[in-house]
Amino acid sequence: MRNEAKVVAVTGASSGIGEATARRLAADGHRLFLGARRTGRLDALSREIGGAGGTAAFQRLDVTDAADVRAFVAAAREHYGRMDVMVNNAGVMPLSPLDALKVDEWDRMIDVNVRGVLHGIAAALPVMRAQGGGHFVNVASVGAYEVSPTAAVYCATKFAVRALSEGLRQESDGSVRVTLVSPGVTESELAEGISDPAAREAMKAYRAVALPASAVAEAIAYAVAQPAGVDVNEIVVRPAASAQ
Repeated sequence: MRNEAKVVAVTGASSGIGEATARRLAADGHRLFLGARRTGRLDALSREIGGAGGTAAFQRLDVTDAADVRAFVAAAREHYGRMDVMVNNAGVMPLSPLDALKVDEWDRMIDVNVRGVLHGIAAALPVMRAQGGGHFVNVASVGAYEVSPTAAVYCATKFAVRALSEGLRQESDGSVRVTLVSPGVTESELAEGISDPAAREAMKAYRAVALPASAVAEAIAYAVAQPAGVDVNEIVVRPAASAQ
């Protein structure tokens, strides 16, 4: 990979970690291509980045749709001429105990958290191979290392992201770097998608100590900034006061 400013595509960029990552990487001089379903937010963020002297463009993106992700990556490449970094960040977290049988929510987590990452890899890997290099940053969770009540399916999806990241790293020849970033509890909108009352209340207590999204963005920026011969494989970021 080149040492100058990179072209970085970010999924789930309309809020939380994705939004903070876009701001942080733009401040480092990278050129951003932002994707999410809420285009109004993407437009506002792109304008903000541009007003601060950065470079950003956007396109509506549904990571559960493989064709949509391919079109997103193609648009990034067409817009900037290449694509150096793919940040697979989009995720959902509708927690509930297994006996609540919220199958639709399980399916949604699998579609966004697992298939979304696979779609990102499938779309961006051929581009990176063709241009001689690239970097995947896959956002998981501390739930990729441990399981807690109400989070079994969510953790299963993040274990999967961890496995996919390690498999991709092992299959790469060194030209494509792979970084797994696993945040602990972080300020975001993820908890708003919890429909189970008990799980929602438990999450309120759990989130009493939370990282700002900007802290996770700093970790991503660190990995992206490394020289081409350095591959930062895993970063776990937790609030200092949190046991999980």
